[in-house]
Amino acid sequence: MVKRQPSVELLWGVIVETEAYSQDDPACHGHRRRSPSNETLFGEPGRFYVYVSYGIHHCVNVVTGQANWANGVLLRALAMPGEPERLAAGPALLTRQVGLTCRQDGLVVEPASGLWLAPRLPELAALIGFAEPELAHGEASPLVCCRRIGLSQGQELRWRWYLRASRSVSRRAPGDRCPGRDQAWRPQPT
Repeated sequence: MVKRQPSVELLWGVIVETEAYSQDDPACHGHRRRSPSNETLFGEPGRFYVYVSYGIHHCVNVVTGQANWANGVLLRALAMPGEPERLAAGPALLTRQVGLTCRQDGLVVEPASGLWLAPRLPELAALIGFAEPELAHGEASPLVCCRRIGLSQGQELRWRWYLRASRSVSRRAPGDRCPGRDQAWRPQPT
């Protein structure tokens, strides 16, 4: 995730944890009805849906799927180069560190908007691989797929993913131990 600062510098971090939501899911903001506050979630894919949670915290989703059907991916955690590991470990901390508010709601996910998703770093692509079916017997996948957290409905759905090697994840799945500092993956400052 990259944000162009007013000084023209780029603030960036690697998304290391996400959660998915769909209109047929009771935890989705668009499950019950379309409203002015969730309109962006029903819009064209490739936009940021920024909303206020619990009346105090901002959270950000990327709208996915198709127009007129509420689908989104909540960005839960960023690993930011040169910053403490858990600085953006959680949806509210992520938006606070990137400086997102409802003003960014509806922005197109592209460099021209000043806020976008860049291609994955080559070293992260090598770490993830996407050869999961070919993992050796007993070898852990680099991505963890587990239940969503912080919900009163739909928590049984395994629609949360995170990078196992990151210490910047908001909360690990039961039984998944945090990697040691010497084993953890961190983005390097450029």
